[in-house]
Amino acid sequence: MPAVTFHVDAVLFDMDGTLVDSTAGVVGAWELFKQRYPGINVEDTLSSAHGVRTVDNLKKYCGIENPEELTSEAHRFEMAIVTESTAKGRPGIVKLPGVAEAMQEISSGRRHPNPSWAICTSATREYALAALANAGIDVPDAFVAAEDVDFGKPAPDPYLLGASKCGVKPENCVVFEDAPAGIQSGQSAGCKTIGFLTTHSKTQMEAVGPDFLVPDMSCVSLKLSTGGGIDISVEVD
Repeated sequence: MPAVTFHVDAVLFDMDGTLVDSTAGVVGAWELFKQRYPGINVEDTLSSAHGVRTVDNLKKYCGIENPEELTSEAHRFEMAIVTESTAKGRPGIVKLPGVAEAMQEISSGRRHPNPSWAICTSATREYALAALANAGIDVPDAFVAAEDVDFGKPAPDPYLLGASKCGVKPENCVVFEDAPAGIQSGQSAGCKTIGFLTTHSKTQMEAVGPDFLVPDMSCVSLKLSTGGGIDISVEVD
């Protein structure tokens, strides 16, 4: 299979659906919340909620408006993802294909003063740290969580901040995402985008026009460059 290679100053990763599979826990959490908010249609919610901050989803699907209640319920929801990921014999929060190999290649680039990659997630910091620990992924020094930005994806804020934390310009970064909202966020920030087909259909992802669209991280090779940044190779059809 042919490959396209290019260099970037930094890689900006989404987390859920890009680095880790937390689907089982997310489904379980929405099923629990349906008991508290009977108006939730779990199937419809799952089809469009991925990649968006929990507070924004709870506002939309549960009708919660009070800021303090939103914060409290978002915490409850995200901690339910962790517990529900292993309930009823579910597999837990695990690395997606190709992620272990990619992390091994770029692990040493996660530290200050010049990190070459960041994680920019729509999840809260507490949940994200728990999810990464469960999956066995090291947390980079350049880390952006939901509470770090005023506006979540599809706004550009998470990826603009991620690039800033790496000390580079966003136009010299590539974003890895599995959700349309995340691709739109990366595009709005001025980044190149690579979409994965781990949580959404090909039609849904093609509609937002990522620069590359591949099944998952197993189709991408990452290597730290001797001059800084990361060299990327993407397998294309």
